[in-house]
Order: sequence, then C-alpha cells, then structure tokens
Amino acid sequence: MSKKKISLSVLIIGFIIGVIFWGAFNWTLELTNTEQFCISCHEMRDNVYVEYKDTIHYANRTGVRATCPDCHVPREWIYKIRRKIQASNELYHKALGTIDTREKFEAKRLELARHEWVRMKENDSRECRNCHNYDDMDYPSQGRRAVDNHVKGFANGETCIDCHKGVAHELPDMFEDDASAVLLKH
Repeated sequence: MSKKKISLSVLIIGFIIGVIFWGAFNWTLELTNTEQFCISCHEMRDNVYVEYKDTIHYANRTGVRATCPDCHVPREWIYKIRRKIQASNELYHKALGTIDTREKFEAKRLELARHEWVRMKENDSRECRNCHNYDDMDYPSQGRRAVDNHVKGFANGETCIDCHKGVAHELPDMFEDDASAVLLKH
C-alpha cells in the first residue's frame, strides 16, 4: 500500500471517529439538558421541582412550559458549555451529600439562590429572555404597576431577576428586609 493510500485511510478513519465522538458528545450534552435528567436526582425532584410544579412556568392557560434547562442552561453553545462545566461542581456536592436531605437543602437554600441570582444578574437574565422579549411585551395587557415597574426597571438597566426572585421556586428565608441587599452582599 502506498503512503498516499495510508494517509488517506488514516484521514478518513480519523474523520469518522471525530464525527462519532462529536455526535456522542452532543447527544450526551442534550441528554443532560432535559427536565427528566435534572429531576433524576432526588435533591431536585423532592425540593425545587415540587415547588416549580405550583408556578405559572409549569402550568398556565397557554400550555407553554418552561423546564429546568430553559431557566438554568443557556441556549448558545459557548455559554451552555461554560454552564455545564460549572454544573460539574453540583456532581461533586452530590457525591458529598451536601443537600441530600430536606433539612440540608433548606440550610443551603439561600446560598444556592444567591449563586443563581448573581449568575442571572451577570448575564442580564439571558435564560429569561429565551422566552420573554422586552420588545414583544404587550404593555396594554399588563397592569399599570407592572408597566410602571418594567419601564422604570429597563430604563435603570435592571434585569428580570432584580424583581422576579422566587418566580419559579420558593424564596429562601432572608433575614434582610430587602432581597436586593442579599444579592449585593455576595
């Protein structure tokens, strides 16, 4: 066999292995980006998922449901990969049993919420805007208070999480009177 045929064979085999690897990687990435995967851990299923089922993001008049990844995983590939790498810390804490009981979860709830609030504040509530677009808001259908708060908030550079903490999960017990003070202390 000539060197040219060997080189071509190695190139073709390498390409096929690369395609298989890339496909397996993306398949795994998407598998871990489902609500079923998220609630496969009893920590999530028995705590935040139960709360979420009682919110407008789970059941509403339109039948549109936001799932765990819709709110907690960016859609854009580079941000999704970064979030998945950060989430590997959750696997570490799963192994440690950091929140494996309701009591442990409640004791960590404020800390966990702060992490999410800071993340969402830093990315301008990117995941909220996967479904909610400022420009598409139907202000005449909103209550006057909502319109006033949206207009004022957007003008002041605020983002969804500044006002909508607790929209999909119970708020943690906060000793401060102002939820934004909790955010700023982190």
